[in-house]
Amino acid sequence: MAVLDLPKWFDLHAHFRQGRAMAAYVEAHWRMGCAGVLAMPNTLPPVARVVGPANEKAWSIESYRKALCAAGAERFEQLIIPLYLTRETTVAMIEEGAGLGSLQACKYYPPHGTTNSEFGVPLEELSRGSVLKAMEETGTVLCIHGEAHGLQGEQYFDASRSAESVFYEEVMPGVVEAYPDLKIVCEHVTSQAAVNFVRSAGARVAATVTPQHLLFTVGHLIQGLRYHLYCLPIVKFSKDREALREAVTDLNQQQFFAGTDSAPHTTKATECGCAAGCFTGGCAPQLYAQAFEEAGVDLLTPSGTACFERFLCRNGPDFYGFPLAADRFQLEPGSESLSPLVTPEGRVIPLPIGMEIDLKWRLAGAQSDSERFD
Repeated sequence: MAVLDLPKWFDLHAHFRQGRAMAAYVEAHWRMGCAGVLAMPNTLPPVARVVGPANEKAWSIESYRKALCAAGAERFEQLIIPLYLTRETTVAMIEEGAGLGSLQACKYYPPHGTTNSEFGVPLEELSRGSVLKAMEETGTVLCIHGEAHGLQGEQYFDASRSAESVFYEEVMPGVVEAYPDLKIVCEHVTSQAAVNFVRSAGARVAATVTPQHLLFTVGHLIQGLRYHLYCLPIVKFSKDREALREAVTDLNQQQFFAGTDSAPHTTKATECGCAAGCFTGGCAPQLYAQAFEEAGVDLLTPSGTACFERFLCRNGPDFYGFPLAADRFQLEPGSESLSPLVTPEGRVIPLPIGMEIDLKWRLAGAQSDSERFD
């Protein structure tokens, strides 16, 4: 059987939380051929300092790295932990972290815009201070959750505009103009407006794209209220999915790369609403392959393999400035059985199970249920 033989890939946007379940989440990423991860800092408490022990107000990058490594992340070739930008972030923190080599990126969250983002600062406020200038001068990457702050109702989401389109059309142009040398990753982009911004902004600006935003639209979410697909930013319309697919499948593109935003929740539907996040640990490269195939890419041709490898394995390392993975992994056509991830804190449902879809690609050597019991 023909296989896709690829360098191991880097998930440059993933959530591993904190506590007893961390090892299960790390293991799920390791099993699917990950050579490295960028671990999101919206823990409780947030990763809001560079050095020192964790306390009730904040993890540090140093202490969270130790916790992740104790959970198995020492196996990764790269482990990037951004500093959560809060009102407590200082120029001295940026300079200290960059000098130590432990600070490679900082994360912007719109206040109250997603899970554990209440510590965030509006980007307009950050832009008036000196922290972004310090990041620009030290080569520290700004990772952006790109949604406008505080919008309600139809201003937040309708067919003609969304919090994301407002952010990339009205807020971000001023940021790149004010900080022309600041490297920026527009994370989990979902809209045609975001794609247009990234493509027009030049080589210092890049974007991560999730598997769910390449595969699904808001119709998939609301038909039957498929809450396992609920994530932030929310999946958009077919024109937005088409723009994302066109961007990632461009054979020569260098600005778009893999970042799953995989976010485990043991309880998705809660009394106060739905927890935001799709869990794709264990199955993300298979879903990306399925999305590329749905976009018309023949992955088993030389050009198709090269296109997929550029997005999944190469562009991220090139942008962040670390080497391509030394080891390799394989995908092959065929179904693969998935099970809920059992953790000490409860079960987590992978997105394909929640959406009741069959995987069309599998990790080489994996078995489907029918093969397993023949």
